[in-house]
Amino acid sequence: MILTPPILARLVATVVGGVLLQLSFFSQVALFHVSPDVLPSLVVVLGLFGGTLTGAVCGFSVGLLLDCLLIAPLGGASLVLLATGYLAGLFRERFEIHSPLVPPLLCMGLTFFAELGFGAVELMLGLNDASISTLVIRDLLLKSIFAFFLGWAIYALLRRVLRPALVEEPTARPPSRRRPSRRPLRSSRGRRPRTMGA
Repeated sequence: MILTPPILARLVATVVGGVLLQLSFFSQVALFHVSPDVLPSLVVVLGLFGGTLTGAVCGFSVGLLLDCLLIAPLGGASLVLLATGYLAGLFRERFEIHSPLVPPLLCMGLTFFAELGFGAVELMLGLNDASISTLVIRDLLLKSIFAFFLGWAIYALLRRVLRPALVEEPTARPPSRRRPSRRPLRSSRGRRPRTMGA
């Protein structure tokens, strides 16, 4: 990703808009008694487009803004989303995306990782005394499944928003086989040979 001032402005708007959308809309929506979490998928897609540095910085920024708006202890969500964005960027730098299923599958897997991280941070800080039960595992699985479909939409949307900054890897094309051109034969002086008796 080529970072220019307009692209940085779009990234900032994406981060702020994603956090506000999560707190104002997605946290109020309940599917099967579980609210989808769009922020891990957003960080994963930014990491896929920008690499490890962009993914880590965007993940940290999303987590810090989320902690500030929720008046929660600073650092917990930032570290979890920083690791999530870094892992997504590492995948981008080590492997190539050959299938359209890779981004949503990666969003699903790293959302499960992020939700486990959020739960571990809450337990370590003493913010949640609830014991691990089947309902918690069900919530983790459902949020991961929601992330699969959200990742598809977020990837398509951000690809259009950040298109001027994306660096497309050139695909190798097979060498083209040229057919020999058939031209009329001429003499060495460029004139047609004369026939006898002309």
